Amino acid sequence: MPRTTTRSGGTGAAPGGETWIAFLRAVNVGGRKAPMAQVRELFAGLGLGAVRSYIASGNVFFTAPEPVDRAALTLAIEDALEQGLGFDVTVMLRTATELEAALRAAPFDQVEVTPEVRLSVVFLSAPLTGVTFPQRSPKGDWELLGATDGEAFVVIRLEQGRLGGNPIAMLEKTYQVRATARFFHTADKILTAARAS
Repeated sequence: MPRTTTRSGGTGAAPGGETWIAFLRAVNVGGRKAPMAQVRELFAGLGLGAVRSYIASGNVFFTAPEPVDRAALTLAIEDALEQGLGFDVTVMLRTATELEAALRAAPFDQVEVTPEVRLSVVFLSAPLTGVTFPQRSPKGDWELLGATDGEAFVVIRLEQGRLGGNPIAMLEKTYQVRATARFFHTADKILTAARAS
């Protein structure tokens, strides 16, 4: 898949002083070690300001000189991470305002959360096309409820505490996008942390 990352429906520029959030895919799992102190240094080395990180799953807050070219900045961050860490890292950029809008748009109000149910926000490199909602996996272990231009909303049903299928891999393969996900409650905490002074 192409590395160019875009987001439909905007110019890519953030309002003055806006906090950006970089969602890094699959770091600090499966041997893909990304010490957050090193990651922060790599971001700062790109001239980004107020760099902070939140939990080890790969969430980085920063400010950027304006105007921001989202696609170019995404590629610059991905290249810096690959050179610094030694492996490819998919990055999705959102502003705090965009994350807040995505959480408001999530169609999870009617979903009963149980110990076997997880709500997930999937950050996409491009809108999904030609999809009808809801869409359920063949095994019924996850369901795609809806999407915005930049996010998809997935209900995951665990079997004996484990996820059966991988909705991220399906979305990437079927719709030719790149993606990374956070649980809904985690994304909400990320937004709060991003806006904390």
